[in-house]
Amino acid sequence: MRWSATALLVIALVGCSGGGEVPVPAPETPAAFPAPGTQVLAPGKAKALQDELAQIVQFPDSPSGSRGATAAVVTDRWTWSGAAGTDSRGTPLRADTSMAVASITKTFIAAEVLLLASKGSPNLELPLSRYVPHRLTANYATVRQHLAMTAAVPDYQPGDFARLDRAAAAAPEKHWTLAESLNFVGDGRLGEPGQAFIYSNPSYVLLGMLIEKLTGLPLAAALRRDLAAPAGLRHAAFQDGEKPQPPAAVDDDPACGVPDGYLPCRAFASLAAAPGGLAADAPTVARWGYQLYGGRVIPAELVSQMTDGDGQYGLGTMLFTRQFGLGDAYGHRGDMPDHTSLLVVVPAKRVSIALILADGGRSIDRRMAELAKAVEPLLS
Repeated sequence: MRWSATALLVIALVGCSGGGEVPVPAPETPAAFPAPGTQVLAPGKAKALQDELAQIVQFPDSPSGSRGATAAVVTDRWTWSGAAGTDSRGTPLRADTSMAVASITKTFIAAEVLLLASKGSPNLELPLSRYVPHRLTANYATVRQHLAMTAAVPDYQPGDFARLDRAAAAAPEKHWTLAESLNFVGDGRLGEPGQAFIYSNPSYVLLGMLIEKLTGLPLAAALRRDLAAPAGLRHAAFQDGEKPQPPAAVDDDPACGVPDGYLPCRAFASLAAAPGGLAADAPTVARWGYQLYGGRVIPAELVSQMTDGDGQYGLGTMLFTRQFGLGDAYGHRGDMPDHTSLLVVVPAKRVSIALILADGGRSIDRRMAELAKAVEPLLS
């Protein structure tokens, strides 16, 4: 497990004419992106992007460096992907090398819940306890509040992670259910929902349980059927319901023992399944961002709910207001012991950028800003 994380504003103008109220038109739903481009960026133009990856691996021990990096860009006209450096075992990375992308998984969970809600159930304004009775839903926070991380559910604490590590090390090959993963959440008291943003992985475990209950499917099967397959994601694995396809980076987690094909191993992958179990390559992550936030997988009005917010978080979505120099952006960060990832989508530019580093805990925002700067002149 051990992942971490560290808006659309509609203004209605009401006028008066001849003493009568003028009807306010409903806000327009953003138009969906066109199909992602299929033309591969010409080598001459791609050099600037590949050079950014080379810079990342040049000083691997620096806070924003890494032993290896992969990246991809998807636009409405062209695509690009590249790689530099190695994984933790010294194997050269390829652009299609899968790595653990951790909390980017939350974008799938939120999209699935909204899609199910649009079909009738769940009701986002009802307490999640109506669907998933649990001690962590006992404060009657709504489904929407869990999606927005305003449900006042405490996150896993260092002591929780230590207990989780010991359990996984004792049986690296074990499959843990979503409900079992919540047994590692300490006795932190639930707060008053709706008061403040509190980053909470347990909220997304509960939402994963909701998806399984409403669909009657294992989480991986539901996400594959409703999201990954329609989006054309061939190189994504919802662990541990799915195993990453080769090539896949190898994690050197000491608690995992001999590599078993999961990232980092089956026990951790299943414990992180709902809030952070996704493994994918950079082209797949970039394509997902384009398809999702471009309104091509779920209806655009649902995307608007995901990206709505006046702070740092929408629904399963981090809000990056002009943070990377290309305009208002949406996406998510992910952090695992051996991998750091970031997905950034800029709707105004119709561009999705994914960056994955083969080290955990790195200053990936700086590298994304530099990569975005190199992308910008290629968009005109």
